[in-house]
Amino acid sequence: MTPTSEERPRKKSAVNAARKAASLPSQPKPGKSTQPAWSTREWLLGLLLIGAVLLAYMPAWHAGYIWDDDVYVTQNRLLTAPDGLWRIWFTFDSPSQYFPLVYTTFRLEHALWGLAPLGYHLVNILLHGVNAVLLWRLLQRLRIPGAWLAAAIFALHPVQVESVAWVTELKNVQMGFFFLLSLLAWLRFTEDATRRAWWFYSLSLALYALALFSKTTACTMPAALLVIAWLRGERIGWRRVWEITPYLVLGIGMGLLTVFWERYHQGTHGQIFTMGPVDRLLIASRGVWFYLYKLLWPAKLTFSYPRWTISAADPLAYQWLLALCALGWAAWYARRYVGRSAWVALLFYVATLGPILGVFMLYTFRYTFVADHYQYLACIGPISLACAGLAKLRERWKMQPWAGPACSALLLGVLATLTWLQCDTYLNAETLWRATIARNPESWMAYNNLGHLLFDRGDTAGGIAEYNVSLGIKPNEEAYDNLGNAYLKEGRIQDAIAQYRLALQVNPVDADSYYNIGVVALQVGRYEDAIAQFQQALKLAPTLAKARCDLGNAFLHQGREDEAVAQYNEALRDDPDCTEALCNLGNNLFHQGRVTESIMEYNAALAIDPDYAPAHYNLGNALLAQGQAEAGLDQYRAALRSDPSLTEASNNLGDALLQQGRTEEAIAEFSAALRSNPNYVEAQNNLGKAYLVEGRRAEAIAAVRKALEMQPTNAEIENNLAWLLVSSPPDAGGDGATALKLATQANQSTGGTNPVILRTLAAAYAGAGQYPNALQTAGTALSLARAGTALANALNKDIKLYQAAQPFRQGN
Repeated sequence: MTPTSEERPRKKSAVNAARKAASLPSQPKPGKSTQPAWSTREWLLGLLLIGAVLLAYMPAWHAGYIWDDDVYVTQNRLLTAPDGLWRIWFTFDSPSQYFPLVYTTFRLEHALWGLAPLGYHLVNILLHGVNAVLLWRLLQRLRIPGAWLAAAIFALHPVQVESVAWVTELKNVQMGFFFLLSLLAWLRFTEDATRRAWWFYSLSLALYALALFSKTTACTMPAALLVIAWLRGERIGWRRVWEITPYLVLGIGMGLLTVFWERYHQGTHGQIFTMGPVDRLLIASRGVWFYLYKLLWPAKLTFSYPRWTISAADPLAYQWLLALCALGWAAWYARRYVGRSAWVALLFYVATLGPILGVFMLYTFRYTFVADHYQYLACIGPISLACAGLAKLRERWKMQPWAGPACSALLLGVLATLTWLQCDTYLNAETLWRATIARNPESWMAYNNLGHLLFDRGDTAGGIAEYNVSLGIKPNEEAYDNLGNAYLKEGRIQDAIAQYRLALQVNPVDADSYYNIGVVALQVGRYEDAIAQFQQALKLAPTLAKARCDLGNAFLHQGREDEAVAQYNEALRDDPDCTEALCNLGNNLFHQGRVTESIMEYNAALAIDPDYAPAHYNLGNALLAQGQAEAGLDQYRAALRSDPSLTEASNNLGDALLQQGRTEEAIAEFSAALRSNPNYVEAQNNLGKAYLVEGRRAEAIAAVRKALEMQPTNAEIENNLAWLLVSSPPDAGGDGATALKLATQANQSTGGTNPVILRTLAAAYAGAGQYPNALQTAGTALSLARAGTALANALNKDIKLYQAAQPFRQGN
């Protein structure tokens, strides 16, 4: 390599003079590197940095979870599954991109303090404080003036709040921790000419790998190593290039894995991924200026900024690119007067921002092209340059000794206050979305997420209103899908389908919309349509386990049992923690009479998610079928603790209690089911049965009559009401004529083959004085009933009454 004019050998005095003039750090002499122990003052300053961070972020101590914290932490089964650690590192089961070290840390935290948010927030805050200390140490090693002030600004600048107060962004602060440690180890390697140097090289490379395993944006490390070498006045020869090559290979490898993971495993797609290179360059250049502005003037920081409209055909769109080129030229030209620092700071800033500036499209760019947490490490460049400049100016102007610390304290106090206030945005999901809307009223994403929050709380009307505001700003498939779900909850099936189809007009490859239409079709019994919709969803998202489960359910309704089981097993291959698939397999076994095997599947689901209500409910059914009554009751109660709105559990619990003679408890459960779902016909009918057992005939008749109003063609309910009417005296609501009419209708509906309904019809004939019909009907019922059963014995008694021309006795 031919040396440039700056690299050609000069006299020692000339080199030193040049370094002094350029404010470059002097290059350490080769030999054994000495790492001086920290003085008491340095320890105190380091602790002061961490303490300041803890104080500035105090509001975040009491914060909860926001946006995708559920995916990463609260609903991430990999944190509790016995084989979770293996799957985090060596499978595609991670719910987002490949962040194995982040999920490993979350798994450890979950083992220590469960889902209490305080622990997760404190880890983020402490890591950020330690990062500030590491940055201070790094800048000291690089002999950059104002190192401590730069670290303090990095620690307390409000633009960092998004990275620290958001639990999910552990990936950012953890990546920063290993990134800075790797740089420090690299510096030790370059300064040490002994054999031990290669130990530091290996350590640096290992730490860099840990940074990549935390977040792929650490792939900019090779660029950082090059600019640091240039800053220190090194001649970057082939040896240094070969030393940096392993870092480059690791970074490129992780980058390619991330692209593959996001595009081909998660299936992210959309118009943004078809954007041309010129548009991407224009977005990137504007992004650099946006981030610089927020560093200089951190006002109106928000979770989601307005998304720019970029067009390569617009001449004004090039102003940011031209301005950036001018800034680069100015920094390069100024190196002969102020040294390489300005050029290095700009290079570090742009290179570290590079992966998220827009040259490589991210899925989140559909909401906004910029986010505060994207410049967590990149901001080190401008901050360090500014602090070094201030330190030089203070020396040149010969300020009073107290002036510098006083100005620094004032600046840091303002930044810490702004950080404190910004933390309030991240207290919980509602504060986040309302603050985002206040600062960016055009954020359709914020309105949509606020609506989803209200909908989950049970405020369906509030959720629908927010979804409509989101759609008014921009038609988007998320809001259409959510609006369809809200309509579906209200029973507005056609309106729900219309919303799902509008979602598909916005995004024809939206797998969730096809899935939602399939769910509606499944609910109304259009099984062929449901199968077609689920299959289309799976073409777009082959690992969508919920679609496979419901596809299996649709096959099961058609009697295609083998195909259903195949879909459940496929869902479990895609997602081994798919509790729904395990439950469906259990249900299939249960309906085949293989109760013991079904119990094994339900227990497997509960081993993954102990609070999965459907598994508790189905396990209760299976245990009751095996005669384990108390164990079954316990499972119904567990299901209701997990999901109080699971009315089937309340109904079955009541039915089991009724069979045990615990009538008052049964009535309480049926009533609870009806409070949750006033249109629950089965619970309404069962409530009538319970009242009859209690001897409360008038209430029983009223309850069953209401059930029949809900479902007028239900033969079982017609029979129950007919039995009540024929067996009750007129003063308790008895009505023989209506009983005969209802029993006749029920018998016709069932084809005259149900002995229970035939017994009711015989009693109705007897009540009307038609004893020959009563005897004939009772005889038919007896021939259908199994000999020796309670029903057969009752019919024999009834026949004796009718032979004696006596009506059915009240109370029988």
